[in-house]
Amino acid sequence: MNARLFSFVGGVTGPWRVVNISAIVGDPLAAVRRLDIVTGAVPEAPDGANWVLRGLTSNERYVTRTEKDQLLAKQPTLGRTHAICAALIPIRKTASWWGLAQDERRRIFEESSNHVATGLRYLPAVARRLHHCRDFGENEPFDFLTWFEFTRSDSPAFDELVAGLRGTEEWEYVEREIDIRVVRDDA
Repeated sequence: MNARLFSFVGGVTGPWRVVNISAIVGDPLAAVRRLDIVTGAVPEAPDGANWVLRGLTSNERYVTRTEKDQLLAKQPTLGRTHAICAALIPIRKTASWWGLAQDERRRIFEESSNHVATGLRYLPAVARRLHHCRDFGENEPFDFLTWFEFTRSDSPAFDELVAGLRGTEEWEYVEREIDIRVVRDDA
């Protein structure tokens, strides 16, 4: 089993109850009632599942050493018992984004859009883990899956975080984005 591979299964089973799915940009995903997160591969969609999204955790690709150290110092672990709310946000960027050189993407990502700096303002309230889908090939429906966990009282801060990021130059390169909000069953 690959411990860096995660499969997000949208269907009728799983510990997370789906409270909302919104297509922010592009085509929507099929509605589901539950979300399960499986470490490893899910070879085919289980009974009752409408979709399976998969991604690999990897190294941070656009951060400097200083930013990485700041993230590590403030980033909480996932699975905190009091963090009963979560969001899965799959994103696909345009061919124009992928046509840029690494330094050009970095300029837009941080120097123009302040992606890392913005995220740091919401730590440790919002825990997150980024999954890369593009590593499987360009035929994946998304390039990134970002998983966020937070408390109910931190939900407004999370909304502020994503609204701030969506208003940046970086988001001009997003061609598909889905916002899936979930709550853990014991909530």
